[in-house]
Amino acid sequence: RKNTKRVPSFRKLLRTSQIKLDNKLKNKQYKQKSAAKKYRKEQKKLREAVRDAISRKPFPLEECKKKQVAGKREEEEEDALPLDMMDEDDLKLIEDLAQKASFLTRDLSSNEPVHVKKRKHESVIEKYEKVPRRMQTEPEKELIHLLPIKDKSGIIPQAVEKPVLNVVHDEEEGTEDMEEGEDLVEEPLPVLTAEEMAAQRRQKLQERKMHIAALASAILSEPDNNIKKLKELRTMLMEQDPNVAVIVRKLVMVSLVEIFKDIVPSYKIRPLTEAEKATKVKKETQKLREFEEGLVSQYKFYLENLEQTIKDWKQRKLKKSNVISLKAYKGLAEVAVKCLCELLVALPHFNFHNNIIVLIVPLMNDPSKMISELCFEAVKKLFKQDKLGYASLGVVKVISGLVRGRNYDVRPEVLKVFLHLRIKEVELQKDSEDIAPKKKFMTYKEKRKNLSRMQRKWKKAEEKLERELLEAEASESKEKKLKLHTETLNIVFLTYFRILKKAQKSPLLPAVLEGLAKFAHLINVEFFDDLLIVLHSLIASGGLSYRESLHCILSAFHILSGQGDVLNIDPMKFYTHLYKTLFSLHAGGTNEDIGIVLQCLDVMFAKRRKQVSQQRALAFLKRLSTLALHVLPNSSVGILATNRVFMQMFPKMDLLLDNESQGSGVYLPELDEPEHCNAQNTALWELHLLQRHYHPTVQKFAAHLIAGAPTEGSGALSLDFSQRSATELFEAYCMKGMTFNPPVASVTPRRKDTFSQMDSFVDEELNKQLQQHINETVVHKSLDFAKHLKETSLS
Repeated sequence: RKNTKRVPSFRKLLRTSQIKLDNKLKNKQYKQKSAAKKYRKEQKKLREAVRDAISRKPFPLEECKKKQVAGKREEEEEDALPLDMMDEDDLKLIEDLAQKASFLTRDLSSNEPVHVKKRKHESVIEKYEKVPRRMQTEPEKELIHLLPIKDKSGIIPQAVEKPVLNVVHDEEEGTEDMEEGEDLVEEPLPVLTAEEMAAQRRQKLQERKMHIAALASAILSEPDNNIKKLKELRTMLMEQDPNVAVIVRKLVMVSLVEIFKDIVPSYKIRPLTEAEKATKVKKETQKLREFEEGLVSQYKFYLENLEQTIKDWKQRKLKKSNVISLKAYKGLAEVAVKCLCELLVALPHFNFHNNIIVLIVPLMNDPSKMISELCFEAVKKLFKQDKLGYASLGVVKVISGLVRGRNYDVRPEVLKVFLHLRIKEVELQKDSEDIAPKKKFMTYKEKRKNLSRMQRKWKKAEEKLERELLEAEASESKEKKLKLHTETLNIVFLTYFRILKKAQKSPLLPAVLEGLAKFAHLINVEFFDDLLIVLHSLIASGGLSYRESLHCILSAFHILSGQGDVLNIDPMKFYTHLYKTLFSLHAGGTNEDIGIVLQCLDVMFAKRRKQVSQQRALAFLKRLSTLALHVLPNSSVGILATNRVFMQMFPKMDLLLDNESQGSGVYLPELDEPEHCNAQNTALWELHLLQRHYHPTVQKFAAHLIAGAPTEGSGALSLDFSQRSATELFEAYCMKGMTFNPPVASVTPRRKDTFSQMDSFVDEELNKQLQQHINETVVHKSLDFAKHLKETSLS
């Protein structure tokens, strides 16, 4: 029959789908592999059969058994068919079968054909029994498969025998060496002196330092090619030499931090998908992928090593090797925390940043002061440099979970970290026009001069499109930033409100009130009424310290000065409480609270001057002037600066500079109500005492207020004083450093009068007697006590 199958044309091949061609190629490769596999199996069976035949050697038996074996052989010979009586076809068949491996390995007692298929019901024991036995006379030779050779006849596989080492001989030699070693007398190790041990330690340490420096310089010079050396450097964290283990591990930790800060890219590395791994890429791209993958894995292992070091120190757990003592573990843990803090601040964009946050935040509540301060400073730096808000949001979430998980039993400094968040009203309320980056476009004259009519038309459309794109991009970044800040503040306020509701007697309350005072203008208006009621109830309860009550007042007025202007709330009770408690301040421990008082006065009067009556302002002015007499100089300067603002802001404040009383009534300084104490009937006599104060700045401010706080003329203050707020002046003249500001001028000591003659005050006769006595020669006589006793007894 004629073969009608034609060779496919080129056009037909073009129309053939790529999937079909791929399937054909896979089938062809599969057939070649199966043929090579089948050939290897047959060769293996043949080798096993030959090895089994060689291993069967005759061995002698006892004479009593020889007779039985001889008898059996005679019976078998009688039953067996001699070769002479066999046909030529049978002999030829047996010779052909002998050349095949299956004939040697087959169980001849069975009547099954040679290539019969395995039956499913065949038991495992029967299979095992049919496997030929192996004698351990010769070691098995392994084959190394080489690349096959393709010939006209087909594919010819190539293999080479792998040399087998004589393991038994080596083991015997090893046992002989051990026996010889046991026979020998163990030589004692040389005993080193303290100086030799120190020199040996210095030499080892120098070698390790040079090795670390060489690896680090190689990695920094070519990070792409030397990423494997990063692993070698990281393995030095497991230094086992007890003499140098602690120092070497510390050096490796610090070195790896600097290396990662230098070679880490400015983007986050994401893992590749299966589709991206399967696609073919350029060599440069593949090299970059390998570098990124190795960098991420080594960075992850390094962080795990730091975490394990801290955990071992926290659990007071030693490793099995006992290379490092528990005391040294504390130093290692401190270095590990420093490294984690540096990575937290330096690499907020890179992988595993959230894992570092989870490690650092609980250590802020650690009993060790050094470790907790390191973590505080790192988180503060992170908050200050975080412009968008991703890292800040992660830290705030972990802190909120920590406070709630510990049942509010944390240090107040953990919540005070919230005060360093970069969330301000100005950033949240900027217009999109202010945020959009300015791009310089061509003016109309430049277009007329350089472009044609059609080009001007196209240029106008392009500029319009670019403006829209820039506005959209800026508004998107602004919305993203606003969204992150809103979410962060929601978590902060949720933590604050939980503490106000459930833990009012907790030591965290001052930090909560301080935080509310800073972020109160960002709270939703719906919560204002409830929050003011809670703050007033806290003050009225009397369980707060003076500083905490000041924070409550400051928080309440921050709320009312922002969005709270639209609310009809009278904060008179807060004014009364502050007026009543002003005299609890003094030059002792409460002097630091005057800074908070100055902030409260600024919010209560300067930002709400339209809601404050004249009687209230006069009462506070008089009480603050009295307070300035018995506080430290920096507090006096701050209070007098506040009085200056009062006199310039409110009219008719100069009433208190006149001796004559205005209106009816007498001033009642002991009354706690500022509206009813008749402050207009008194005078600021305290300014005359402050004008004689030992501090020159206090004298200047007192003289300025006596003159009526003028802005111009001889009684006006210099720009250095007039342009600074009361709080700034309070901080500037602070005496925490035990220094006087301004410094005291050095006074030259008076010279004592010198006299030419030392005896000018001595009488002449007395002087003569003194000189005569000095000039007399003293005669030393020998002492005889026995003679002296005899003379006294006779007399």
